[in-house]
Amino acid sequence: MTDIKVRAERPADIQAIGVVNISAFEGDCEAQLVADIRNSPAYIPELSLVAEYNGRLVGHIMLSRMELQSGAGKTEILALAPMSVVPSQSYRGIGHILLERATEKARQMGFAAIAEVGQASYFLRHGFKPLADYGLSHSLSAVDDDVTLLELSEGRLESGGKLVFPQAFACIFNRAA
Repeated sequence: MTDIKVRAERPADIQAIGVVNISAFEGDCEAQLVADIRNSPAYIPELSLVAEYNGRLVGHIMLSRMELQSGAGKTEILALAPMSVVPSQSYRGIGHILLERATEKARQMGFAAIAEVGQASYFLRHGFKPLADYGLSHSLSAVDDDVTLLELSEGRLESGGKLVFPQAFACIFNRAA
């Protein structure tokens, strides 16, 4: 794992990030999600990270701005999506390393929490908790059990409320079943 280098994405990485996402998800919707977020106010360049192995880009994670709306007002939190690793390299712990670095950076930047949708079983193993634990709702048509959260600052999710994901997430999570 020491051969894995993590850094912020660069403009020269954009095409390779698309290939990583298409390869990992066997389709282009997640790659389009990344492009849409990158071209929106939700994009945070410092929180779009890539993993390199032997000089090759093999993984990507993106955290973007979203809101938690509650009776106490609006709190800016982060949406995690997507996180992708080239399938041939998925056994190296690259996803774990990307998640660890992105979480550390988000905490340093003062964000309250990270919300994730779609891969609950993976993220529950990495400290995320089910949406129901916080008494929250969300803006997507996804099943509540598919949404998990990682609180970065203790107590910031206690007031309940609604998670409002960036509009770009509709590509994946508001499709007809």
